[in-house]
Amino acid sequence: MECTTILSCPRCSKTVTVKKKSRSIYCSTCKSLVSLPDDCEQQPIQAPRPQQQQQRRHHIRCSVAHLINKMQGISISRDYSSTSAESLNFPVEFPLGRRSKKRAVLCGVSYKNWKYNLKGTVNDVKNMRDLLMSKCGYPKEYIRVLTEEEPDPRYIPTKANILSSLIWLVGDNKPGDSMVFFYSGHGLQQPDFENDEHDGLDETICPSDFWKEGMIVDNDLNSILVYPLKNDVKLHAIFDSCHSGTILDLPHVYDRKKKRWIDNKPPSGDYKGTVGGLAITIGACTDGEKAPDTTAFTGKMNGALTYPLVDLLKKFPGPTYGDLFDLMEDTFDKVNYQGGNILKKMFSSKLSQTPLLSSSEEFDPYKIHIEL
Repeated sequence: MECTTILSCPRCSKTVTVKKKSRSIYCSTCKSLVSLPDDCEQQPIQAPRPQQQQQRRHHIRCSVAHLINKMQGISISRDYSSTSAESLNFPVEFPLGRRSKKRAVLCGVSYKNWKYNLKGTVNDVKNMRDLLMSKCGYPKEYIRVLTEEEPDPRYIPTKANILSSLIWLVGDNKPGDSMVFFYSGHGLQQPDFENDEHDGLDETICPSDFWKEGMIVDNDLNSILVYPLKNDVKLHAIFDSCHSGTILDLPHVYDRKKKRWIDNKPPSGDYKGTVGGLAITIGACTDGEKAPDTTAFTGKMNGALTYPLVDLLKKFPGPTYGDLFDLMEDTFDKVNYQGGNILKKMFSSKLSQTPLLSSSEEFDPYKIHIEL
């Protein structure tokens, strides 16, 4: 058996596994070079100390704040002369002083050059974009779309492009802002070394280059998207991906059977809320479930969450959160009843997933109406 050693990166505390003959390794998480000891005795994995956890989160939040300040002082002028009419991004310059109270980032990753590619993610993005523009008042200039079909390389859903788009989304948030982050793609889990998960697993999303640059972990999504939200700012994050129930690590998860909120605060005691705003996540399934693409709804490939979600919000504008989740459950039941034979051929079982609602604050899901 080949000898390996497991080290902690001195900068970000992430564990790195290396082979015997290696003398150094490049940490893809924080972009630092880790020197290795001369011997190669495997060392036990140790969870970072609470002080290391706080230092890492402080580093992430300070980095985000630095990038936000840098972006606010720049007038972004773009050359779209080489882009195609097929682009879903509206060609426009963003001068200083111009902003919208409604902004969105829509990310659909199809992994087209990979064995496990997805065929419905771009359709999901198009459906969500149409909903936001036609029913929710989002200006097309302020909807950033990331797919592998985009001709401009800045809008390919790489890890770097996704992270920079998230910073753009929440960077200058002000009272009255309403923002949406939508993700359709693969979701995975990995061991939690920071003691902030009750099940011992972190949830992740997978950019188009995740096998090279790594996944985006729920801890970082929380630090970038959730923590900076100011008073009277609202973020809806919608994830049509496997294991997406608590992908933003929000402190409250709604149990629809028991009709009450469940405490999801991390065992470590780390703060996962906002600085004053409201973050709400709609996940396609619980952390232990998978969320498939399916043709069961229209004959075209779509995410099993996105199509009914968009369809219902178009037919019944502004339902309560509780009513929306009840309607989605009815839709799943109807599809399973009417198209059971098709679904059995596709998934070897019925379409079975449990959409999950989580939030940075508790509220009555059957009294508060959805306003994207």
